[in-house]
Amino acid sequence: MTKTIYNVDLCIIGAGAGGLSIAAGAAQLGRSVVLYEAGEMGGDCLNHGCVPSKALIAASKHAHAFSTGADFGIASAKPKIDFEAVKSHVQGVIDHIAPVDSQERFEGLGCTVIREFARFADANTIESDTSITKAKRIIIATGSRASAPPIPGLADTPYLTNESIFTIESLPKHLLIIGSGPIGLELGQAFVRLGSKVEIIDIAPPLGRNEPEHVKILVEALKTEGVVFHAPVNTKLISKTKTGVSVELEDGTVLTGSHLLVAAGRRAVTEGLDLELAGIKTERGHIVTDPTLRTSNKRVYAVGDVSGRGGLTHAAGHHAGIIIKNFYFVPFFKASVDVPNMPAVIYTSPELASVGLSEAQARKKYSDIRVVQWGFDENDRAIAERSTKGGVKLIARKNGFILGGSIVGEGAGDLIQLLGLAIGNKMKIIAFTKLISPYPSRGEAVKRAASSWYTDAIFSPKSKKLAAWMAKFH
Repeated sequence: MTKTIYNVDLCIIGAGAGGLSIAAGAAQLGRSVVLYEAGEMGGDCLNHGCVPSKALIAASKHAHAFSTGADFGIASAKPKIDFEAVKSHVQGVIDHIAPVDSQERFEGLGCTVIREFARFADANTIESDTSITKAKRIIIATGSRASAPPIPGLADTPYLTNESIFTIESLPKHLLIIGSGPIGLELGQAFVRLGSKVEIIDIAPPLGRNEPEHVKILVEALKTEGVVFHAPVNTKLISKTKTGVSVELEDGTVLTGSHLLVAAGRRAVTEGLDLELAGIKTERGHIVTDPTLRTSNKRVYAVGDVSGRGGLTHAAGHHAGIIIKNFYFVPFFKASVDVPNMPAVIYTSPELASVGLSEAQARKKYSDIRVVQWGFDENDRAIAERSTKGGVKLIARKNGFILGGSIVGEGAGDLIQLLGLAIGNKMKIIAFTKLISPYPSRGEAVKRAASSWYTDAIFSPKSKKLAAWMAKFH
């Protein structure tokens, strides 16, 4: 069969968040683009990740609300869960967003979209079953997928991942989850709110990189709702049973459930790309890139999860912006993807959001670290809504230069953007004292935390003496 040959400015492998953003930007700048995608347009985030998980979480919040009204004078009631309708809601959200990522839209922008698996034929040539594409530059944006830990018996036991959990036939009666990271925690809480019994198993404590006092608040909230944690613990054996699955822990405890969800990490998708034919190096499963995302092949770049520089959808979006900037706007002054203000959010209730350095990381790097905090139990909006768990934590050097922050509580994912803006623009703590927050709002907690930086100085003995002297003139 004769293959169609393309000679273009840009060839992109993978139509997920990073690949699509680059394709859209380049095409709208008049560049010729070939985009390959063997699976679903929109990638993991739209079809199996961020979007369906947040839709499921939203449904679970409505179910949970039935039991949380007593303090407001609203009698509790047991929700009636129609799981088919829940799944329909999740799919409906995906379907609503899908046109933005669709083949039709990108062909309308001028891209050539080829729905086939692509691989390298040589250093600057991409080949599929029906096409050969030569390009000035090539982008690998193949993302990642769930990885399975080396637990005895797991490979012989049916299990779910984020790619299959949203289309299961029925609501799990008893869901066992391997992994206490963001996916395990988010889906664990969602399913317990929908009526499943949920147990989470992990070899390590939950969220070891986050602020420990904030993690404790989140974990305790999930425990209160009925999520059972087995962490840290070693898993000895996983087995299929007549009614589902069993997990034997090293201490002899045997857990049984109807379903098993594996949410214990991700691995970059590189298999079948024939990277070696293009001289592209890999390390620990991902493609090796420099701070501009260039690989060991100077024509080829990698973005998103496959680059090993951030496993977040918004990180892939940031990577796309850097690629477009470096290719077409500042080609002789290469912008770096290494930035101090990449946020991360865990969308549980309460949410846990962070940006920049943690306190532990900051203290390891600098000797003059100071930390200030403000709790939502002193925030009038939170008090009015009887949702006072958590608070704001700011990490800075003694000169007020902000290095990082963490927020746990309702709306933390939105509030963390204030800190991201500050860190990205190299602002100091004093900038927040100039912020006028609407009253009552949770955002006030960020300002109050920043303002507390100056409490000792403002109300010091020297300040009191100054105030006494000034009072003589009025």
